[in-house]
Amino acid sequence: MNIQGDVAEGYEAVREAFVRNFEALGDRGAAVAVYRDGRRVVDLWAGTRDAEPADGDRGGPWTEGTAQVVRSATKGVAAAVPLLLHQRGLLDLDAPVGAYWPEFKAGGKDRARVRDLLAHRAGVPALDRGLTPAEAADGMSGARAVAAQAPFWEPGAEHGYHAQTFSWLLSELVLRVTGASLGKWLAEEVTGPLGLDFWIGLPEAEAAAGRVGRVAPVEPPQSAGGLRTRPRRNVSEAYADPASLTRRAFAAIDPLPDENEPAYRAAELPASAGIGTARALAGFYAATLGDTQDGARLFTPETTELAARELSSGPDRVLVVNTRFGPGYMLHGPASPLLSPASFGHPGRGGSLGFADPEAGIGFGYVTNSLAKSVTADPRAQALVRAVRASL
Repeated sequence: MNIQGDVAEGYEAVREAFVRNFEALGDRGAAVAVYRDGRRVVDLWAGTRDAEPADGDRGGPWTEGTAQVVRSATKGVAAAVPLLLHQRGLLDLDAPVGAYWPEFKAGGKDRARVRDLLAHRAGVPALDRGLTPAEAADGMSGARAVAAQAPFWEPGAEHGYHAQTFSWLLSELVLRVTGASLGKWLAEEVTGPLGLDFWIGLPEAEAAAGRVGRVAPVEPPQSAGGLRTRPRRNVSEAYADPASLTRRAFAAIDPLPDENEPAYRAAELPASAGIGTARALAGFYAATLGDTQDGARLFTPETTELAARELSSGPDRVLVVNTRFGPGYMLHGPASPLLSPASFGHPGRGGSLGFADPEAGIGFGYVTNSLAKSVTADPRAQALVRAVRASL
């Protein structure tokens, strides 16, 4: 395996774990980046953009600038938008969602607070009718559907992962507060100023023919003999049941969209359709700590503390296992082990992971085109996290 990039002295264990991901855990194309106290200490990439490289858009090696659909790891980047609005005094986390979005009060959701929405406590993880991919991406149908949806539990009383509906909940809230789409606001206020190759809504210039090779195609999960995952039996059973809330939450877009389609890549779906590099994910989380090479700070110390504050914990109505959430971020726990109890971030179903650890000064990003069946604790990402921990 021809590993590209470099690691700082003391972080050789991360390179070794990255190599093993290809040799033993089925990675085909991937990248990992780590910042510590504003200095990039790991920056590695390897493999191919496709399982079977060929001529044209799908072939070729994974390069330094290759980007990838990161699925739910998008949620962690998107969560910065409401936290920054709160930091600037434009959004009150204790206010009812209906104060900004009156239509959301329908069906008994009038008491749902903004912090409930961010912490997966809003009670609308699923829809009575799943949206088509075109409806999900049109910027209107999703918001109307979640506003009209009767809650599955009293908002604020329990929590359950809003796997798909988080897109429309967050997008519409940001639109009502700022007048701009979340993807546009993120680009203008966060990723653009920080110089990060991360998009929620891939720009036409990045998707154009002249950028062939920029975004790696998503590959289906490997069959037996490839990735070794340890699915929890109760989650698997719940997902297999079409009537379960687990299955219905993930089927809020039905059928599931083709993540390689240009229309999906251009859609502003902050729950699932973000596209970026491992370097951008790591750089984003470093900036939430104020740890960037040029000293730029995205969050104030108070907002950084808020991002890691537990708002939900215990049995998850959708994922079935115990989960922990802050305001938009998944926190360290059995369902998604991060670096330490201080960490906040978000995994992406199938492999990708990004997080910050304020105590260690770490910003971490891992992306892959070889999707596994794991929802949270992907074995490749976990191997890299363990290697980072051993290097500290």
